[in-house]
Amino acid sequence: MTDPIDAPGAYIAARVRTVPDWPQKGVMFRDITPLLSERKTFRILIDCFIQRYIDHDIDAVAGIDARGFILGAVIAHELNVGFIPVRKKGKLPYSTLSEEYQLEYGSATIELHSDACAPGERVLLVDDLIATGGTMLAAARLLRRLGAHVVEGAAIIDLPELGGSRLLAESGIALFTVCSFGGH
Repeated sequence: MTDPIDAPGAYIAARVRTVPDWPQKGVMFRDITPLLSERKTFRILIDCFIQRYIDHDIDAVAGIDARGFILGAVIAHELNVGFIPVRKKGKLPYSTLSEEYQLEYGSATIELHSDACAPGERVLLVDDLIATGGTMLAAARLLRRLGAHVVEGAAIIDLPELGGSRLLAESGIALFTVCSFGGH
């Protein structure tokens, strides 16, 4: 049994559920819901992020719709900073900025309130998983358009074979992930 104290990343990875052929044949979907449903596992997961960022100069945490909301809001609360929702198009009620990006299975658009952060604010950008990197790159572009500094991108899982972590690095966004999986 993996010890969560000695190897929290391995402990978390062992609890990610893999769903073959979803949402399409050949894809190995990495389901994080088991991480959220067990109190010890959820606490260890959040602690991985808090231990990393507790001493960083962060003004806000931006969570990407939808699973990034779960992590981002909790991390923001634990760090005692504000939370910025990055939503799918059409979900925010106020003036927004939009950014279209490519997904593994098509394209999408995300939005941010036009007053979500102030120029110079230091923002931690959070999502559940890094695949192609398109969503996080689009969110970073939105934040930068408002003048924010993206301190780092953070996620539970990296799927390095899909190239997202490489693209983030090439775009100047440092990335922290708790664990990684080979393949899709």
